[in-house]
Amino acid sequence: MSVPQLQQMKRDGRKIVAVVAYEAQMAAIAHRAGIDLLSVGDSVGINFWGLASELDVTLDHMLFACRGVRSGAPGALVSCDFPLSRLQDGPEGAVRAATALVQQGGADLVKIDGAATSPHVVQAIARAGIPVWAQFGITPHNAAKYGGMAKAGPELASAMADQLVDEAKMLQDAGAALLDFTNSGPVAGPAAVAAVAIPVIGGLGGGPWLDGRVRMAYAAIGYLASAVDDGVERYANVARTALDAFTALAEDVRAGRPIKGAPQPRN
Repeated sequence: MSVPQLQQMKRDGRKIVAVVAYEAQMAAIAHRAGIDLLSVGDSVGINFWGLASELDVTLDHMLFACRGVRSGAPGALVSCDFPLSRLQDGPEGAVRAATALVQQGGADLVKIDGAATSPHVVQAIARAGIPVWAQFGITPHNAAKYGGMAKAGPELASAMADQLVDEAKMLQDAGAALLDFTNSGPVAGPAAVAAVAIPVIGGLGGGPWLDGRVRMAYAAIGYLASAVDDGVERYANVARTALDAFTALAEDVRAGRPIKGAPQPRN
């Protein structure tokens, strides 16, 4: 898979599937399942290392996670999130950070959150020859701009849709290779897809009206501590399976039984 192939998928009307992965094992499994794009999100800071916010994620954090995903899926198309903390470094600093993600982290492209407010960063990185996956849309950080999150759900007003379509066009003109439309809704989503030639993929708040979807692996398969009993419908509940397995392991150890999955003594 490559960025030009993703763009061809849009032209052919084939949906793109992206999964957010943080480490080698999950990346290897997702790649084996035929996922088109692996995204190393800065949410790794919260979900993997327990940091308080994505704002606490550094370039070193992203390099470490990106190398793990690349190691687990050498043949995959891998995107690595550009740390939000580095968006203030200016175009030259942004290019240096993006180059590090590619050369040291093994990324094929970089994803920039809040790209609609930093088109100069998108342009600088794209001009340096690094494909950019540019995120835009309605998030808790910019909800006030669109009248609050209550109006930012599935039924987007026409004026809001026009603004979001303009942002999609702006990011395409800045050189973005892909777009990540957050909270697209069935009004602005199809309009943005039709307005640009590059794929528009959606995560939170997306839908079948986009060129593809991205989902965090941990959320999709229930590999979250909260998934043990939160009642959310998922494709699996790995957390419940893990809880049952660890409980059984503890019982075997305490009862003096052999441990499953461990090498057995030969003598």
